[in-house]
Amino acid sequence: MEILQQVFDKVAKRNPGEEEFLQAVKEVLESLEVVAKKHPEYVEAGIFERIVEPERQIIFRVPWVDDSGKVQVNRGMRVEFNSAIGPYKGGLRFHPSVNMSIIKFLGFEQIFKNSLTGLPIGGGKGGSDFDPKGKSDNEVMRFCQSFMTELSKHIGADTDVPAGDIGVGAREIGYLFGQYKRIRNEFTGVLTGKSLNWGGSLVRTEATGYGLVYFAQNMLEDINDSFKGKTVVISGSGNVAIYACQKVQQLGGKVVAMSDSSGYIYDKNGIDLDLIKEIKEVKRGRIKEYADKKSGVEYTADCSKIWSIKCDIALPCATQNELDLDDAKLLVKNGCKLIAEGANMPCTDKAAEWLVEQKIPFAPGKASNAGGVATSALEMSQNSMRYSWSFEEVDEKLKGIMKNIYTNARDTAKEYGMEGNLIFGANVAGFLKVAQSMYEQGIV
Repeated sequence: MEILQQVFDKVAKRNPGEEEFLQAVKEVLESLEVVAKKHPEYVEAGIFERIVEPERQIIFRVPWVDDSGKVQVNRGMRVEFNSAIGPYKGGLRFHPSVNMSIIKFLGFEQIFKNSLTGLPIGGGKGGSDFDPKGKSDNEVMRFCQSFMTELSKHIGADTDVPAGDIGVGAREIGYLFGQYKRIRNEFTGVLTGKSLNWGGSLVRTEATGYGLVYFAQNMLEDINDSFKGKTVVISGSGNVAIYACQKVQQLGGKVVAMSDSSGYIYDKNGIDLDLIKEIKEVKRGRIKEYADKKSGVEYTADCSKIWSIKCDIALPCATQNELDLDDAKLLVKNGCKLIAEGANMPCTDKAAEWLVEQKIPFAPGKASNAGGVATSALEMSQNSMRYSWSFEEVDEKLKGIMKNIYTNARDTAKEYGMEGNLIFGANVAGFLKVAQSMYEQGIV
């Protein structure tokens, strides 16, 4: 990282203590040294310095009243990171862990993820340290209305189009959209992940999980293999994990373990997805209830131990840095032959580096979990046309997008002498489109 070391040092100095953001920046810049040497015009134009600095960072107070009549105050934020190839696009996360470092890391990753889709969308991210868990519908509504009252000043269908993320599902999107419509007096596609009744897209709910499995399927096909007969471990039990599980099962694989923040379940006969959906989507319950309702299932009150289960394929779909170097080594020791990220940066940098060194097929999240934002962009297109495609049409488009992302990352890695390194390939392929667009648009 000779040329770009100074860029990283400046970022580290300017953003002290922001570990997640710095981790993401370092991982990308390490891949781009060869690009800097090949494209001196990007160095001269300050592309690298500009791409690591958000175009806009917004922090605001979110006051709301709980059911007991007490005033609560949370912090809201939106990072509009890069709009070189289209309006900012990225989710909103409501979780107590949310801080500026996490939002910037997610927004930075979103730049390249969105670029890889081939669709005209820039990178952004937002959220709040509000925790929807344990809150009544009315409390969530009042919070969302207060949050959107401020956020509405900064977003729009051609400016910044948020979506859901952790803690922001169909309920929250509905409340947020309703308040935006009320304030702006317009019905536009300013949010994605909407209900099908008012502008949503079919497949959007399934998209990130399906897209992850489609990406992994392309990796397997390259080595003349498939999901058929494979044992799969999936961390998490939210939207991404549930629909990754569904698609794996449709392709003939057997998912034997899932988790939430309280622990994980191991079902050697294969996960009963209908029961998982009932617990997590209908009741908003805990994964332990699965073991309580089904005999022969093991529950362990430590979600981090899920990687000790023997499997052929691992799909981390929970949260950032959930799978470390020791976990990676244990998975491979136990026979795991492929790891694909469903969450944003769920593998630590050391784990990812080791997997690449060992030539274990590894899919980085910015490529393999891009299905959600790709389908969000398809939702934007449908909103612009005032038209809806069928489930089959959207699913087919998603398959094509995920195949193109994989092919682009694979071929770019090979072109630059890094064959098999999809982290490198995804970083460089995603960067080049944005960098050239920034270069052509001048110093802005």
